[in-house]
Amino acid sequence: MEAFLISTGIVTLAEMGDKTQLLALVLAARFKRPWPIVAGIFVATVLNHALAGAVGAWVMAAIGPDVMRWVLGISFIAMAAWMLIPDKLDEDDMPPRRGMGVFVATTWAFFLAEMGDKTQIATVALGAQYEPLVAVVIGTTLGMMLANAPVVFFGDKLTRRVPIKLVHGIAALIFAVLGVLTLLGVGKSFIG
Repeated sequence: MEAFLISTGIVTLAEMGDKTQLLALVLAARFKRPWPIVAGIFVATVLNHALAGAVGAWVMAAIGPDVMRWVLGISFIAMAAWMLIPDKLDEDDMPPRRGMGVFVATTWAFFLAEMGDKTQIATVALGAQYEPLVAVVIGTTLGMMLANAPVVFFGDKLTRRVPIKLVHGIAALIFAVLGVLTLLGVGKSFIG
């Protein structure tokens, strides 16, 4: 349960103001069909985060818990710093205007936009640290949906009411604390 709850919380906070959240807003404005957009976000997230979590688990098995503790601790601290840098939506992240349905365009755009994104990197780290992996993937997927589905349905009104700098600050603090605790070997982790 801890893996699920931590994964959900971290990704929900990390996703606030993230480029994929901006992408959700743009897709909602462009297509005006929320259900296929939400379904596309869900499918893309499950696929992307399952791969990311599996990479994290594989890396953990390949390098061992002692090295991994340092890699994860430093990674979480780096994520804290990264959270304080605002995201921008690149033109490359946008789906083409024609040739694809709303669901396919959203799935494709979200899958690609998540590559190397904060939440994907966090999922790799969480997949390395927590078992079972399915709890991490379900948690990170739920976190993405909690952050992005409301944006699809309520759009600009919601994003104007949420103090993104405060959310990023809280997320950065959480990542920093997790990094320090991981480096110290405190709490439930793979180092036992």
